[in-house]
Amino acid sequence: MTVINTTELTKRYNGESAVTELDLVVQDGEIYGFLGPNGAGKSTTIDMLMNYTRPSAGTATVLGLDAQQDASEIHVRTGILPDQFGVYSTLTGREHVAYILDANGATGNPEGILERVGLGNAVDQRAGGYSKGMQQRLGLAMAIAGEPDLLILDEPFSGLDPYGVRLVREVVTAERERGATVFFSSHVLDQVERICDRVGLLSNGQLIAEGTPKDLRDLAGVQTQLRIDTDSDSPSTQAIRELAGVKDVSDDAGQIVVTCPRTACYSVLETLDDTGVNIQSFDIEQGTIEDAFVKLATDS
Repeated sequence: MTVINTTELTKRYNGESAVTELDLVVQDGEIYGFLGPNGAGKSTTIDMLMNYTRPSAGTATVLGLDAQQDASEIHVRTGILPDQFGVYSTLTGREHVAYILDANGATGNPEGILERVGLGNAVDQRAGGYSKGMQQRLGLAMAIAGEPDLLILDEPFSGLDPYGVRLVREVVTAERERGATVFFSSHVLDQVERICDRVGLLSNGQLIAEGTPKDLRDLAGVQTQLRIDTDSDSPSTQAIRELAGVKDVSDDAGQIVVTCPRTACYSVLETLDDTGVNIQSFDIEQGTIEDAFVKLATDS
């Protein structure tokens, strides 16, 4: 089943395009990362999917329903964490989650939901006293309340410390395992790469590339490099040049740089050791989705 489907979706403000002819397909049960810098058009796309703003051209369906004509039904089945989420300062965390459950006619335990996002000790604390990170986690709790079919998370890592970032990843993974589809936008590219099945790279309102993180690294020519320091000015490298997966080997004053998949790094180190090369230290520099984005955006 296709959960999100857009065809030539376009939004213009005063003649300037924020999103241009976006063709996007998100399948049931996948985690899809919608990636790009601030101002790329990610939040505008989400606003059109949720009918917060109307497109200038093109069409969109969500959960098989028309994004404009069936907006109310889509909202009931979708949990959303909007960008720059705000709380009702006089309401407790429990009351925020209970409100969402009631509004969507869903059942659930607010205390248990808040426990999942690390707010178990602040259930009955007024949200006006929450830190920014706690407010963000409250927004996540409200999004997952009622076990929605679709989760849309707009910049979910905003304002979070490393613990909060890891918690978001864990919640997203658990929701996918429950059967939900997760669509989230972020400019924190390295975090999204860890959990996404597929990603779409958005630049200046246009989708410039799409695929698995590996697909995009390969498309951009981003490579993993193994840097090895030895005690020899001219170590023997012929044996590792013949290893499967090794694409390039260079040697400069005893530092060997090998371009190869991460899975081949151990074989390179083992082979050098077997040939008598004394390895003093090594470091693996793996190309990231951020490296791929920069390369693809520049090329586009």
